[in-house]
Amino acid sequence: MSFLSKFSSIPMSIHASVTSALLYAPHGQPGHFFNPWGQLTNRFTDLLRWKLGKNEYDKSTPPEVPVMANDGAYLKDRSQPASVTWVGHSTFAVQDGADVFLTDPHWGPRALIPPRITPPGIPLGAVPSDAFVVLSHNHYDHLDSWTVRRLPETIPWFVPLGLGDWFRRKGREQVTELDWWQSAHHGRWTLTCLPAQHWSDRLGMGRNATLWCSWLLDSGERRYYFAGDSGYFHGFAEFGRRFAPIDIAFLPIGAYEPRWFMRYQHVNPEEAWRAFLDLGARTMVPMHWGCFDLTDEPVDLPPRVLTEILQREGAGREQVRTMAVGERWKMD
Repeated sequence: MSFLSKFSSIPMSIHASVTSALLYAPHGQPGHFFNPWGQLTNRFTDLLRWKLGKNEYDKSTPPEVPVMANDGAYLKDRSQPASVTWVGHSTFAVQDGADVFLTDPHWGPRALIPPRITPPGIPLGAVPSDAFVVLSHNHYDHLDSWTVRRLPETIPWFVPLGLGDWFRRKGREQVTELDWWQSAHHGRWTLTCLPAQHWSDRLGMGRNATLWCSWLLDSGERRYYFAGDSGYFHGFAEFGRRFAPIDIAFLPIGAYEPRWFMRYQHVNPEEAWRAFLDLGARTMVPMHWGCFDLTDEPVDLPPRVLTEILQREGAGREQVRTMAVGERWKMD
């Protein structure tokens, strides 16, 4: 019997308190981490079943992912208005006041094996040397060694537990490791490492040897939530309860099929919309699509599915900002 099943007969309000408490429960240490509310059960045989099975989607037509030309020069101009630029996949360059931060920076040509389908939205050289970075986990489509080696050495990295040594071996000494619910300060920013329903694995590291996370970035004027990678879970509602108001939520919408294999680790567009509502954020910015062909669905399908959901739900246009690669959204 699972831990949660023991509470199936108690009132929902108490059950919700129990499941919320698991977000704060012990979740391992470097070398072995886990999600205390329920672990990923996929096995190697499940991976084979997926890879050797039939893909129900027709991927014979080249994907259509919108791309906008952008030299990113404004990122080094401190007088520019606040803006979000989508570099591609889970990488954003956010300019807020005199500061610039990056999320899961990936400018490289591959995610280990899958090649990049769309070019990075801005040149890597556009990133200012005083920017800072938050990283969600060590999978190759999020932690890209090609990019790490080419970003300025002066850039501070904020990473989940267990990844500090990897960066230091790359000559990146400005790295701060955080556990879930821990915060660090960088200038006027408070950066809080939060749970995510995911896992980690990388050659030379071992499965779940390093932590995975999402991030809450608070400038004192705006609050940004960056989900990294995650399946749908009760954490989104808890983050909304604790950190409201959240101005912008960067939420993944791609790499979700087949559901029987991907449900635990990746939200689909409908679950991303539910996560946005749970967070109570003002604006959702979709990510994790259009760059790497990782799963069964076409890489350009997720935003089309999301549009159908928004129309069905009667969502306002101002609630979701689906961006082109290289697009800059000025928030002021």
